[in-house]
Amino acid sequence: MTTTTTSTQTQTQTQTQTKFATTPDIDIVIPRGPTRATLTFYSPPPDGSAPYNYVETPPPSHPQRNYAEAPHPVTISDIRGRESEFSTDTSGFAVLQNLPASAERDLTDDDQIKQTYYPEVQKLLLENLPGKADRVVIFDHTIRRSHPGARRAPVTRAHIDQTTRSAEARVYQHMSAHEAPELLKGRVRLVNVWRPLNGPVVSSPLAFADSRSVPDSEIVGVEHRYPDRVGETAGVKFSEGAEWFYWSGIGNGERILLQCYDSA
Repeated sequence: MTTTTTSTQTQTQTQTQTKFATTPDIDIVIPRGPTRATLTFYSPPPDGSAPYNYVETPPPSHPQRNYAEAPHPVTISDIRGRESEFSTDTSGFAVLQNLPASAERDLTDDDQIKQTYYPEVQKLLLENLPGKADRVVIFDHTIRRSHPGARRAPVTRAHIDQTTRSAEARVYQHMSAHEAPELLKGRVRLVNVWRPLNGPVVSSPLAFADSRSVPDSEIVGVEHRYPDRVGETAGVKFSEGAEWFYWSGIGNGERILLQCYDSA
């Protein structure tokens, strides 16, 4: 199984010179090159119980999550200029450049996103996934904003959005009962398509790890409790050998593909 660990960088300090990009109104400083940043990693519940996390407001007397987070400074390498070195089939992530402008500009209305942006993403995956996909089904999207009061804020802890268990459950949830088992006999992939709301990104970029560098022993299933269902994501323990990356200054015509699950 190929998975990609992701997190949003915090406490970033660039170690190389910055470069500049110009907009019609202002000059934007874009940090480039390798950096040191503190990421938070999974630490098990102190009482030994199974870990869980409530996606929204937890019930009375229940904590948001019952496990701890352990901060660790890590080195994060910039893949800008190295884009061709990575693939979802090998490293668990890939990046795409020079994409046409999206017809969906606002990304504020869920129905409009589904009508306009979903078809663009389907086409993008059909044309760019290694081995080619026969069909793309989009089941969800999340808009994350860092301003106070945002419904979904950036996630700063290392995690994987899907486990084998939750990925297979997704297939049964979104496909017919007859079709799901047949699909799982073939190749099924769950891929996140990440893009900025307003590029280029100049702070708190997305960090992601090469899946080959994260041992399975450091990945822990975490019950993900929604108001209407229970899913599962994966927490990631700190590992000295994990190789972390980011893509400096990602713009509106660029996308990051994060492969969360591959049945092959």
